[in-house]
Amino acid sequence: MATHLVWFRNDLRVNDNLALAAACRSSEVRVIGIFLATPQQWRQHDMAPRQAEFIWQHVQGLRAALAERGIELLVREVGDFNDCAQFLKNFCEQQQVEALFYNYQYELNERQRDAAVEKALGREVVCQGFDDSVLLPPASVITGNQEMYKVFTPFSKAFIKRLHEGLPECVSAPKARGASLWEIPPLHEFDYPRQPIDESLFPIGEPQAINQLRQFCRQSAADYEQRRDFPAVDGTSRLSAYLAIGVLSPRQCLHRLLKEHPQVLDGGSGSVWLNELIWREFYRHLLVAYPKLCRHQPFISWTDKVVWRQDEAQFIAWQQGKTGFPIVDAAMRQLNTTGWMLNRLRMVAASFLVKDLLCDWRRGERYFMSQLVDGDLAANNGGWQWAASTGTDAAPYFRIFNPTTQGERFDAQGEFIRQWLPELVAVPDKYIHTPWLWAEKQQLELDYPRPIVEHKQARIATLAAYEAARKS
Repeated sequence: MATHLVWFRNDLRVNDNLALAAACRSSEVRVIGIFLATPQQWRQHDMAPRQAEFIWQHVQGLRAALAERGIELLVREVGDFNDCAQFLKNFCEQQQVEALFYNYQYELNERQRDAAVEKALGREVVCQGFDDSVLLPPASVITGNQEMYKVFTPFSKAFIKRLHEGLPECVSAPKARGASLWEIPPLHEFDYPRQPIDESLFPIGEPQAINQLRQFCRQSAADYEQRRDFPAVDGTSRLSAYLAIGVLSPRQCLHRLLKEHPQVLDGGSGSVWLNELIWREFYRHLLVAYPKLCRHQPFISWTDKVVWRQDEAQFIAWQQGKTGFPIVDAAMRQLNTTGWMLNRLRMVAASFLVKDLLCDWRRGERYFMSQLVDGDLAANNGGWQWAASTGTDAAPYFRIFNPTTQGERFDAQGEFIRQWLPELVAVPDKYIHTPWLWAEKQQLELDYPRPIVEHKQARIATLAAYEAARKS
């Protein structure tokens, strides 16, 4: 009997998994799965310990779901991506594997790893890859000049036009292939630090993720535009963590959204959340078109000449949420505690680090990856380059968020700020965004720092630094 091997990576699910479905298409073959943990690579990529925990928990869930279908999932650990090719070559020889199935990853290191695996397997094993983590394959939405779009809005319009022409279909979970596997050995610990997940924010399990998707599309997607920017309101989907490691597919998200909001492709209810899914696609397509984005390089070349300030004390204050700007500090403390913050706060925190502290955006990008449970290179890099005005479709370098007015606009009464900055609980609403003024007026000593920069002066310095780089 022929043997098919499914190599699981960031696709830890049985529902709508293109590689798994293809491997199981024939009932006449034996199907096994493998997951390769690569701790050394995770360290190089600054993976958050919370995300390592999220992966570990969902690998366990995947093993159980596959076992119910008579498919064994083997979990092995190799040092880094360079070790994958030889390991899989030996494994396929031992198991007499005839075909390897996997879903593409688009980051540069991952693409190089996959090329090495295919080369090592040669003609002995047929390799089949699938565009599973995207709605439409990279390079399938391009300009009339056959180039990748550099601006989001025309990309989005072209993308929706393609969806109108034909929707990507979901595939069912594989049916049982013989008796269930009841003897599942305990999963060994990964050689990587792990940190507990707040399961009230991110319930563990593929069924729980599907349920969260259904609830959001049914109850909240219509109000997403009005609620998404307010951190004291539960107005976002929090599905990014599941998408990042593939517990959900973007096709599942699209089809569930269409089921609840049939006019979404025509700009109807739910279209703003659809736009977020398309932003995710945009950043993934860009990684393939411009591999330099995976190499810590800015999209706009001249911005690499900005002379960044090297102030370690200010960077640490930003990391710890002690800048003296309440909305920034509350956002950073939420990140450090939960591994998550909503996108508005990510923009505000990133803008403050780059445009107020004139700190190299790549330091912030790496720090976010080290904390985020939904860490994803494409989205994280795209967001940071947008905030730093270094990327495609970025905010112009002269557009600089005022952290105080951002707080006043999106957390007017300071409900979110007080949740994460208990030292400001007694500060009245009027002063919650400028607590130092209240402390001076009351002649009190607050256990909270004064602002580490003066925003107006910082803005002037940042504009000068960018203008000097552009002229050079």
